[in-house]
Amino acid sequence: MNVRGFPLNQASFHASLLRSATARSHAGLVGRTYRQRRPDPKASVAVGVLFLATAFLILLLVEELPLPSGEVRLKVLNIAQILVTATGVIGVANGLVQLSSWWRKSTKPPPAPTPADIDKAKDVLAGLVTEQWRNEAVLRSLGHPEPIPVPWQSTEHEELMDHPRLIARGALSFPSLSDNITNMANDFRALRCRRLVIIGGPGTGKTTLAVQLLMELLRTRLPGEPVPVLLSAARWDTEAHPQLHDWLAECLGMDYPALHAEGFGPDTARTLATRSAVLPILDGLDELPAEARAGILTALNRSMHDSDQLILTCRTTQFAESVEAVGDALAAAAVIESRPLSTRAAADYLQACLPARPHHVWPRVLDALRQGAAPDLAEVAATPLGLWLVRAAYIAPRQDPSPLLELGQGDPSVLNDHLCDRLIPALVSSRPPTDDPAEPFRPRHAWDPEQVRQWLTYLSQLLGRDSYDVAWWRLARYTPTRSVRLALSLLCGLVVGITIGFLTEMPVAGAATGLISAFAVMIMIRSWFTELPGYADFQLHGRLLFIVRSLRDGLVVGLLGALVGWLMSRGQGSGALMIGLLSWLGFEFTVGLIRWVEYPTDTTTARSPRSTWQADRNLTLIRALSGLMIGLMGGVIGLYAGISPPTALVGGLLLGLLFGLMLGSHHAWLAYNLTIPRLATKGRLPLRAMRFLDDAHRLGLLRTEGPFYQFRNLELQKHLSRVESGSGERRRAPPDRFGFE
Repeated sequence: MNVRGFPLNQASFHASLLRSATARSHAGLVGRTYRQRRPDPKASVAVGVLFLATAFLILLLVEELPLPSGEVRLKVLNIAQILVTATGVIGVANGLVQLSSWWRKSTKPPPAPTPADIDKAKDVLAGLVTEQWRNEAVLRSLGHPEPIPVPWQSTEHEELMDHPRLIARGALSFPSLSDNITNMANDFRALRCRRLVIIGGPGTGKTTLAVQLLMELLRTRLPGEPVPVLLSAARWDTEAHPQLHDWLAECLGMDYPALHAEGFGPDTARTLATRSAVLPILDGLDELPAEARAGILTALNRSMHDSDQLILTCRTTQFAESVEAVGDALAAAAVIESRPLSTRAAADYLQACLPARPHHVWPRVLDALRQGAAPDLAEVAATPLGLWLVRAAYIAPRQDPSPLLELGQGDPSVLNDHLCDRLIPALVSSRPPTDDPAEPFRPRHAWDPEQVRQWLTYLSQLLGRDSYDVAWWRLARYTPTRSVRLALSLLCGLVVGITIGFLTEMPVAGAATGLISAFAVMIMIRSWFTELPGYADFQLHGRLLFIVRSLRDGLVVGLLGALVGWLMSRGQGSGALMIGLLSWLGFEFTVGLIRWVEYPTDTTTARSPRSTWQADRNLTLIRALSGLMIGLMGGVIGLYAGISPPTALVGGLLLGLLFGLMLGSHHAWLAYNLTIPRLATKGRLPLRAMRFLDDAHRLGLLRTEGPFYQFRNLELQKHLSRVESGSGERRRAPPDRFGFE
């Protein structure tokens, strides 16, 4: 089969069609999973109304039911009504404040950013991207002991490129090796529009070259040049974002929340995207179904301006199919293609990686590779991925390389599977855990290799039906949540009901409040399992206006609470003062505080998955502490009303803690902790899942892209996916003659 004269590998073409058929139904999920369900202000108002109704119900019960003494009546009025009423007032006011803020923002145009603002944002973004990929470059051994000398040149298939005069001035050629990345960067800068497509077969180093170019362009970035940012092409849903700049702005805003800091404009990410201040490096176009690939290529041609720069990686066959489907090449883009490594170059690289005293079989392996005596080993070692597998499976753990001689004369696919099977135990054994901070690329905990394989297999199956990004906050979406939400709601309702019952000495009031609380919690936590992680920021500089607005809103809430308290206490000033004061303090120390700290700082960013997990955990602790402060205030009121100190303090702290945890719009850490135990009991992930993912990254099995984990190479992900039988148990390959499975 030919595509405009370009020969396609038949097996690869049918495999691509099969992937398209199985993944087409999930193509739209990739974009949607990046959107969170934000808490609805109307839900906050509804919950507040429920609590106010509960307070009136308690008042009616007090009026109708016979009470044993006036002291109990005083407790009921001062505890149940005050706490429940203040909670209702805060809930209603919080929703109204959010609606008011949304209305003001929708009617007031944002200020235009200045050139200085854009330059500052670009510098911050460049620093974050550099920090992010510096560690990845070390983990991938891109320069140790030396770069793999992959030959790259302009593709010979002219139908995959635009007209040469639109691509470069003069002759178009890339006679460079990736071990001289400076020349590659200069070749890229010499292009008219600075657009480049990197194509090649599986494991030929396309992503590696993209990372090398990213680091070099950042290192030598001149004023006015855009900031290169590497993104997975699988994240782009062209139906949701037909324009490149819209999708790029969303990715920047989510992956680098420092761009939302108070010092920048209200929409800095969009400004950088629309003003060509970012050079997107789209990696892995071939990982998408055929229709999605064609949609991205079409969207790029329709949305890029003359000043827009781009780097794109894709397998050769899939890129040719996409060009044929679209009927046009990528506008003004040079296309370079990898060439196979020579057997001598591969042997020289492996020899450079060997220790000073290698295993005595290694000279025979290298000689066989150079002389062509092991053709299948030569085929595997002709790609950077194959060289890395050989290095990781045999050189790093100091293993006997004799199987390479035996399997190197058989089937290349069998040798490749053998290396993938050896990879996980080899990496685990060659990198023992350590707590030494001077060893940042060794795991921190010991893991069983078979369990590591089992857990990574589960992740590979999840990604096969969703996307190519492992996000810790998305794990909550892979298991049903209704039973968890129901159990958590009933538990919260039980705690509230028992507490109110003890405080008021009225079981009926406790039961009513508990039921209302359970229903309210069911409403409030509905968005937890789809929310994105949050980031805390205690910065005061430049936030005077915000503080003034918060105090103003708190004063309004206090006056509203005083009015409700005056009505419920039938004109008594003490009731109005108590509820008004508690409403004001409760609003400031809960809603006001959370609205303030949920803004990120320049240092609290999504540089890594671990940083997002820790930041959202810290934000949850802040909410819990703010709720405890309010609970402490309620306990003091209980003491003032004559409640016993243990009952007043414990009851107030419990209610305050529950109230604090419900606040805010970022509960990803809580949803994660409600999900992982269920996955751990089924053996799908360990109970310490973040520790495992972090160590898998240190081992080199996973890579990171901003807040996401990804498999380091697609071949390992596919290998793990296909070693599962229909029953979910791993099919064990028969042992070879050397005892390896």
